[in-house]
Amino acid sequence: MSTALVTGGSRGIGRAVCLKLAERGFNIAFSYNSNEEQAKETISLCEAKGVKAVAFKFDVSSSSDCTKLVEQTLETFNEIDVLVNNAGITRDSLIMRISDEDIEKVIDVNLKGTFYMMREVSKVMLKQRKGSIINMSSVVGVVGNAGQVNYAASKAGVIGMTKSLAKELARRKIRVNAIAPGMIETDMTAKLSDTAKQNILSTIPFGEMGKPEDIANAVAFFASEDSRYITGQVLLVDGGMV
Repeated sequence: MSTALVTGGSRGIGRAVCLKLAERGFNIAFSYNSNEEQAKETISLCEAKGVKAVAFKFDVSSSSDCTKLVEQTLETFNEIDVLVNNAGITRDSLIMRISDEDIEKVIDVNLKGTFYMMREVSKVMLKQRKGSIINMSSVVGVVGNAGQVNYAASKAGVIGMTKSLAKELARRKIRVNAIAPGMIETDMTAKLSDTAKQNILSTIPFGEMGKPEDIANAVAFFASEDSRYITGQVLLVDGGMV
């Protein structure tokens, strides 16, 4: 049975990804940052689909934590066939109000965290001569957005890393792709005012926000052999925003 490692898998898009891959027969290992109860719930939901699931509390912005996360996943499942770099944060503000800490934290989690995980998992996949790495970017990393200079920088960087590593690992048949979600219904968007939601919806030709499952379906495609000849690509799942 194959194994998928998902960062930030306890809720939202990360949980949907874990459940979809579990449904496809993957054993699941995922990291979470703080909420143990949500992590336990994700484990139960995955195991209900007939696979094994484990959760590890780690900080992906720490290089040593990423190394330990990969080591513990291998101790549990012996292999890593799919890596999904989903963990991410925002610290939105106009540029004059973005502090040094705001940009450093966003870069540390979104960009460096993705790099650390790719570096550690690449070692495993190169020995296996197989694997799929799936990075979570954003439409903001493609077209930018006012008030998100730090976030856009991190997500654009993820795209650059994806394309570069895809070329580096292709000879070993290891695929590296990115998904760029648009506006997705999550805990974060649920807190928006009705006015803010309407303003967002006016920019989406589809006329509705996406669901976490829409992103999970794209991940499942890149995790499967259906995408065996696709690498270095960015798939926008955005209802036509971009």
